[in-house]
Amino acid sequence: MSEAGHSQTVSLQAISLSKHFGGLSAVADVSLDVHSDEIHAVIGPNGAGKSTLINLLSGDMQASAGAIMLDGRNVTRLAAERRAGAGMGRSYQKTTIFQQSSVYQNVRLAAQAHSKAPLRMFGSAMSDVAVNDAAHAALVRTGLASRAAMPANKLSHGEQRQLEIAMVLATGPRIILLDEPLAGMGLQEARRIVDLIASLREGHAVLLVEHDMDAVFELADRLTVMQDGRVIASGLPGEVRTDPAVRAAYLGAHGGADGGAA
Repeated sequence: MSEAGHSQTVSLQAISLSKHFGGLSAVADVSLDVHSDEIHAVIGPNGAGKSTLINLLSGDMQASAGAIMLDGRNVTRLAAERRAGAGMGRSYQKTTIFQQSSVYQNVRLAAQAHSKAPLRMFGSAMSDVAVNDAAHAALVRTGLASRAAMPANKLSHGEQRQLEIAMVLATGPRIILLDEPLAGMGLQEARRIVDLIASLREGHAVLLVEHDMDAVFELADRLTVMQDGRVIASGLPGEVRTDPAVRAAYLGAHGGADGGAA
């Protein structure tokens, strides 16, 4: 865990964010910020509103009230693809890769989709050097370069998660949203993903939604805890761990980091 400080740039900010479904408030008046070179984890029990929050931030859902600022720009009403173009990348709880395509093709397609180069009417798209370089760099950073030619459906579950992160990195994001990246993993695969997520801190602002408390307390520079759609605590991990409201709602009576439902 790095020494996060208030001098860091605020890359992503939610201001009094709410989402209503009829009479139900899935997210209610939530404010948080994610700094550059920081991992900010959001935790809470089932039904806390974590997935809705990340969907609001990414643009997959539109907010009922409040504002979302990306690098100081109000993106509250921008569609997901425009937020991606502005520097936001995200992974999903469920795998979102092209199973029959190669690892390299998956990453290259992600890079191509976010390329600012004009669409070529003639010639192979594979000749775009910048896109190829972005794809290769993402594979190297995620440890998948040796798997580049392998069909994505031949990867292990953990490697498929690595591939999803590689696809995010290939788009050149400054802000990365990770939605339960460790779900369904064994210990060895989870260890690789934890190390990979830790490496993303350098050069990015990372918002992590995760249920594995051991991983969360290892990775997070700051924590926000949600319950029933609201923030009940936010701060440094040591502060949050000992907060009485958090202990009662989520971490258990002794404030331990022994896991729980997300």
